[in-house]
Amino acid sequence: MEVNPNLTEKARRDYQLVKAAIDKGDQKAYAELMNNYRDSLYFMLLKMTNNPEDADDLTIEAFGKAFKKLHQYTPEYAFSTWLFKIASNNCIDFMRKKAKYTFSMNKSADEEDSGDELANLIPADGLDPEEKVLKNEKIKRLREIVERLKPHYKKLIELRYFKEFSYEEIANELDLPLGTVKAQLYRAREFISNIIKNMPEKF
Repeated sequence: MEVNPNLTEKARRDYQLVKAAIDKGDQKAYAELMNNYRDSLYFMLLKMTNNPEDADDLTIEAFGKAFKKLHQYTPEYAFSTWLFKIASNNCIDFMRKKAKYTFSMNKSADEEDSGDELANLIPADGLDPEEKVLKNEKIKRLREIVERLKPHYKKLIELRYFKEFSYEEIANELDLPLGTVKAQLYRAREFISNIIKNMPEKF
């Protein structure tokens, strides 16, 4: 593949790292690409979201999406340009969903959810014995997925869906504003949904 002659020395270096990552599965190449852009990517996303936790999560997501699509990268443009475009688009999509959810949440602020956000990953009631076994297996898988979340998200999910705390009880337990609890639970569910979508076997 022909490299754009106008690329900077840094961009050519990145291309060699990309090639090493794709052709040899070189983990050091992946790590070096992350080290080269993690901080600058984080600060760009922090500027976009004005939220350190969201910026941190979105930084990780951006690298995950980029590495998953690494074979699609072409040296027509610098790797950094390609990476930052992925991160920016992902961030805009996240903020659009968050704004939509926040509007919906504020519109019915006094209403309690019934856990449907996670329940919809599991078949409904009225199951035959075999389906009940499958449902229990899926609940077990959900718990395994929750274990992969960051500690504060894991705690929120456990309190809300496994211990069945109300939003107010969670806010009191964790000493957080009610709005923060709702927004972070939404984010945690997004993570779980993304993990399930990217699982090699069907959930």
